[in-house]
Amino acid sequence: MSDPITMSVRAGAPVGDVYDAMTQPAAMVEWLSEYADVELPHYYRFWGRYVPGGDVPRQTLIGATDTSLRFEWLLAEVPSVTTISLRPIDDLATAITVTQAGIDSADAGPPGQLQTFWALALANLVDLVEERSTTPRADLTDAELRAQVDIAAPADAVFDSLVASEKVSAWFGFPIEIEPRQGGRFGSGRIVEWDPDRSMSVDFPGTGVATWTLEGSGGHTRLTIAQSGFDPGEPPYASWMGVLSGIAELRRFHELTDWRPIWLAEEGASS
Repeated sequence: MSDPITMSVRAGAPVGDVYDAMTQPAAMVEWLSEYADVELPHYYRFWGRYVPGGDVPRQTLIGATDTSLRFEWLLAEVPSVTTISLRPIDDLATAITVTQAGIDSADAGPPGQLQTFWALALANLVDLVEERSTTPRADLTDAELRAQVDIAAPADAVFDSLVASEKVSAWFGFPIEIEPRQGGRFGSGRIVEWDPDRSMSVDFPGTGVATWTLEGSGGHTRLTIAQSGFDPGEPPYASWMGVLSGIAELRRFHELTDWRPIWLAEEGASS
């Protein structure tokens, strides 16, 4: 097994509001899963097409407090333990930390999808409690990987933030070297289609071709993201959920005047 995966985000909402969104089924289906069934301290279950191994609920609650949940999650006969904890940063902000222990992040099946599953889920939880629209989730029953979002920024500004290394590195959360031209490098991939301010396709080894298409109107941009060229019998769901979690931060990058990444450097960080 790999070392536990831990990720923390900052949400602009009080602990009580975040806890309600984390534990009320009507809210959970907005950020976490297609279906949810909760009765604390007895059970906390979620399942459906947005959840790895989500054909049935696979969680067994271990413990719950007014600031944390801990449950076992059985995927592909592999038991893992998930802990979600909340800590106030101040009266109007909360640090949310997820620790996922007992999985191999290199697993090609559902256990290996949990890291990016949580990255996307946390991004949507933050947007939900901050009263923003959430980012489309990955349908893990569908081999067509395609999503569309509206960004409140002009198409040229959005395109620039997709191809300028320093901007992509800022909103995606780690350094990415980009050569913005046909045939240029994009991290580990290669740009195979290039139409400035309109579209770009990048061939990434092992996960296929990612395509961004932009349509600008009235100061807004409709951004369509698609992934193709992979084995339809084994869609790269883990990387696709990673792309979508990045798109959630791209939207915030453009739409929040005081933008800063939601991701905290480590659990316990104060900003």
